[in-house]
Amino acid sequence: SLGDFGVLSGTQPAPGFYVSGFYYRYHADTIRDRNGGVVGPAIPDERSEISLHALAPIAWYVSEHRILGANYGAMAVVPIANTALAAPIFGLEQETGVGLADLYVQPVNLGWHRERADFTAGLGIFAPTGRYEADADDNTGLGMWSIELYGGATFFFDAAKSWHLATVAFYETHTQKRDSDVKVGDILTLEGGLGKSFREGALVVGAAYYAQWKLSADELGSDVPPAVGRSLGKHSVWGLGPEVTLPLATKKKFIASINIRYIWEFGARTKTEGQGLVLTATFPVPSIPLN
Repeated sequence: SLGDFGVLSGTQPAPGFYVSGFYYRYHADTIRDRNGGVVGPAIPDERSEISLHALAPIAWYVSEHRILGANYGAMAVVPIANTALAAPIFGLEQETGVGLADLYVQPVNLGWHRERADFTAGLGIFAPTGRYEADADDNTGLGMWSIELYGGATFFFDAAKSWHLATVAFYETHTQKRDSDVKVGDILTLEGGLGKSFREGALVVGAAYYAQWKLSADELGSDVPPAVGRSLGKHSVWGLGPEVTLPLATKKKFIASINIRYIWEFGARTKTEGQGLVLTATFPVPSIPLN
């Protein structure tokens, strides 16, 4: 989902094992066409809206082992999603119900640490584990494999590494959807943020952003004339909002970090335009002793 990463997105954590609880809520009541105009309802005062809720446990391991000078890591995300869609203009009113969405794994997660910058790069894979049928209205998955290459950095403006700017670029390509001749176009996503760290990095505040562009047109299949697909255009969107990371600790040990991020979308084309809330609680295993 958009907004997964923000401030310090280009920094891999210190070697260790981390378990996170991730919650994402997205709500939109505006649909934009290829020129940025609002797609209005066929019935006055009937508004279209979409709400998505997702929960996901995340496991992230960062080792001391180095590849090309970088610490090697791996990550797995198992999302559970529930989506509700009401679009009178299209005659739609549906809810998917709660179900397993598509599994996301990063078998390669590399992190470099330098005096004034951190770098990250790797490979991500979306596996079609969610419920999907070509003509169903209760899908929780996308019915396709997706491969994601990414790379990015966090730059520090002072020796104490308290001020920082981060960006990670994700390039995503897809297979054909299962049981259909539909193929989603390639997508480029940038995610990051500008932030200020306090208390040796335990407390972080800042502004997070994302930007996404469809680089190649969707192939909508033989049932949709090519002219229709071209008329829809390739989607794009921007997002910006505040972010804060808070420590959870006792006098003797650091237990977890709590990250809160809220993003407002703007500049959307061929896409919904709304707001997203991301809550993440990350626990090092075992907890980190404090001096």
